[in-house]
Formats: sequence, structure tokens, C-alpha cells
Amino acid sequence: MLPFPEAAERAVGDSQLRHNLRMATRTIRHKREEVVGELDDWSALRAAGKAVKDRTLRHLDTYLERLEAAVTAAGGRVHWAADAAEANEIVTGLVRATGETDVVKVKSMATQEIELNEALAQAGIIAYETDLAELIVQLSDDLPSHILVPAIHRNRAEIREIFRDRMAAWGVAAPEGLGDDPRALAEAARVHLRERFLRSRVAISGANFAVADTGTMVVLESEGNGRMCLTLPQTLISVVGIEKVVPTWSDLEVFLQLLPRSSTGERMNPYTSTWTGVAPGDGPQEFHLVLLDNGRSDVLADEVGRQALRCIRCSACLNICPVYERTGGHAYGSVYPGPIGAILTPQLRGTASAQEASLPYASSLCGACYEVCPVAIDIPEVLVHLREEVAASPGHRAEKAAMGAAGWVLGGERRLGAAQRAASAARSVVPRRMPGPASAWTDTRDIPEIPEESFRAWWRREGAAEPAPGADPAEPGRSGGDEEGGRR
Repeated sequence: MLPFPEAAERAVGDSQLRHNLRMATRTIRHKREEVVGELDDWSALRAAGKAVKDRTLRHLDTYLERLEAAVTAAGGRVHWAADAAEANEIVTGLVRATGETDVVKVKSMATQEIELNEALAQAGIIAYETDLAELIVQLSDDLPSHILVPAIHRNRAEIREIFRDRMAAWGVAAPEGLGDDPRALAEAARVHLRERFLRSRVAISGANFAVADTGTMVVLESEGNGRMCLTLPQTLISVVGIEKVVPTWSDLEVFLQLLPRSSTGERMNPYTSTWTGVAPGDGPQEFHLVLLDNGRSDVLADEVGRQALRCIRCSACLNICPVYERTGGHAYGSVYPGPIGAILTPQLRGTASAQEASLPYASSLCGACYEVCPVAIDIPEVLVHLREEVAASPGHRAEKAAMGAAGWVLGGERRLGAAQRAASAARSVVPRRMPGPASAWTDTRDIPEIPEESFRAWWRREGAAEPAPGADPAEPGRSGGDEEGGRR
């Protein structure tokens, strides 16, 4: 993956991409504004969501153990995965144990994060995405570009071509003469997926929330494909990040109000599926919960960065972000794009590579993401915090040396004065543009003009005299009755 500046430069050159993103993000955020504006207690709900998440993260070990006990008591089985490799190994083994060679999937950020589909493919197991947008991405050999709408970078004409060209290779073909009407495209996807739902015996999901008290998993979705995956197969495997736990159903109520309004601009979610363990003769008869760490414990240890774990994956920060709207999700090089990805990915992966180290700078720090976040994650604060970490790394020695030199000059009056006198003496030879690699900085801005005399020098010359008795101290250089030393 390219560092963000290079990837973004390519993205902003794609006018069709920018048009698709602008239309989609503006539509979603306008819907959000309307439904959030209906609530008088939105700020209180937001504060409650933040409080629940913070309390849960402070006692995460306790709630995870409670969740494990409840799931086990309900007939499920809990597996702990320290990283992506361990999670993929667990899931692959569970699927192999069933004897099946294909699975259906509910849209899941966690499984994308660990690249589960690729791991299953290496084991000879085909994973079929059933979310409409994820299906589009899979059929086109593409990557998701949005948390909520993975195919947001595609328009309906492009989707029609993808369905017509690729559906047959994955199952039921698209109908002849398929147009780009949204209803026709949805019907083509419905017919294509239904055969898969009825045939598959293993399903893989994530979860939006996991209720510790009862061991209940919760999935919110808008199409009904998730419910088909969660009820028809014989075996259900859920890969869930450890931060998704909430203590009680009362806590869950808060998020069932926050999430729909922040994500799809709806008052309530169309499909909210909950399940607790297994029930004889009803739904999957084998349930496995894979609790995924994959760097989350390290994030939790960071007092500033840990607030990223409050995220409920609503994507409101993406839809409001001026940077995301112009570059799209692929420029971030991660399954988590946009402002939340700019703080979460570097914490989960580290900042050793140029790609991850560039992400904290993929922001104008305008603060719009913080204003719309339903759990009040101060994304700008974390971005600045991560920039400090990146700047302190060995790969930024030149920047660190420059800042050290500046600190040395600014830290002494004589040194600063000498630097100012030298700059004034050389003002006639200072170029309008910086040379070498620094020239990019002056492509869109001028080097400030250097004055003939510094303020300190002027003050010593004009305003250093002590005011006479009765003089106005707010008017330096003026003494009582002296009309010569006018105010400057």
C-alpha cells in the first residue's frame, strides 16, 4: 500500500470517484442531520454512550469473562484469538470440522481486518459475501472503501456491468437485459443470493455488540441478508473484537438509538438480530464465538488513544470528513478508512511502515469528525497524539533535529536576536519558493516576507524608555506632556 499522500494524489485525479463520493456522503449526512435534530436529548444520549464505553473498557477483563461464562452456559463455545493468524486458524479449523467447503458471510469489519476470506481460500474454502455492497466488492475483485457502504465508490451503471460480467462465475447469473434501476439490481442480487442461503450449512458473522450478562450477540443490518445467515445454517461462527462487549441490555438500548441515526440516518434499524447460544431445533445447532484481540490490548494501554475503542462503526466521521470525501477509502490502505481509520489502524498495526505512519496526517484537524461522533471520540486529539509518536520515531530524525535547532534558537534571547538580525540582513536573497523537497510546501503558499527590523529591535529603539510619572502605560514611548513620542 502507498503512503496516504501518494494514494490520495491518485484518488483526487479520478473525477468519477469524486462525484460518486460527493453524492453518497452528502445524502447520508443530510439524512443524519434530520433524524438527530428530532431528538432533544441527543447530547445526553451521546454522553451516555461515551460513559458506557469508557466504563466497559476500564473493566474489560471482567466483562469478557462474564461474556464467556454466559455464552458457554447457553450452549456456545468461546475461542480466544490473540492476533489475526490465530483467529484465521481457529475459524478455518472449525469450518473444516464440518466437512463443508463454502460458507456464507454477514458483513463484518473484524473478518476483513484479519483477511479471513483469503485465509479460507488458501485452505480451499470459498467465502460468499451476502451484504449487497460487499457482494459488489467481491464480484469486482475490489476492496471496501467505506465502513457502512463498502461499494460507495461505485455508481449504479458500474454495478450493472459488474453483475452482468461476474455473477455467473459465482453462482446464479444476472438476468438478460439487466438495467441500472436500483430495484432491478437489488432483485438480481436477491435471486443470486437466495440459492446460496438455502444451500450453505456454515455461516460466519461479526457482531455490533455482545451483551456480557446474557451472552447475546447483536447484529444490525438493513437488508435481511444477515438474518438469513444467522438462522438457516447449522453452524454459526462469529468473529468479534473484544471491544464490542457491553455489560447489560440497558446499556445496549443506548446504542440502538445512537447507531441507526448516526449510520444510515434512520430512527431505528430495519433488521436487529439477536441470538444467545443455541436452541434445539431452532436456528444453528452449533455456535462458536471467536474473541479477537489483534492489537486492541495495546490500544487499551494508551491513555489517549484508547478512546478509539469506543467506536461503534457508524461511519458518521467518514461522511462528514472533507478529506475522505475527496480521496475515498482506498487511499487509507486499510479496512478502516476515514478519520477513525486514521487513528485506529496506526494503533492496531503500529507506525513502522510509511503507510501507517502517514495516516495520522490524513486530516485537516477541522474537528467535524468529533462533532458528529455518537460516542464523542476526540479524533483530532488522538491524531495529534499519534503525530507526536511518529515524529519521535527514528525515521523522522531530520524533522526532530530541525525542531531541536528551532527550540535552541527560540530558547535564548541573544540567540534569537542574532538569528533575527541575520534573517533581516539576508532578506533580499531569500527565494519565493523553497528549494529541493521542501518546494512542495511553497507550491500553494508564499514564504512570509522578512521585515527590515524585528519587533524586539524596534522596541529597544522606540519604546524602551521608562514612562514618566502620570504617563499612560498603554502608550509606550509617551511621557507626560511630550507630543513628540506619538503612539506607534
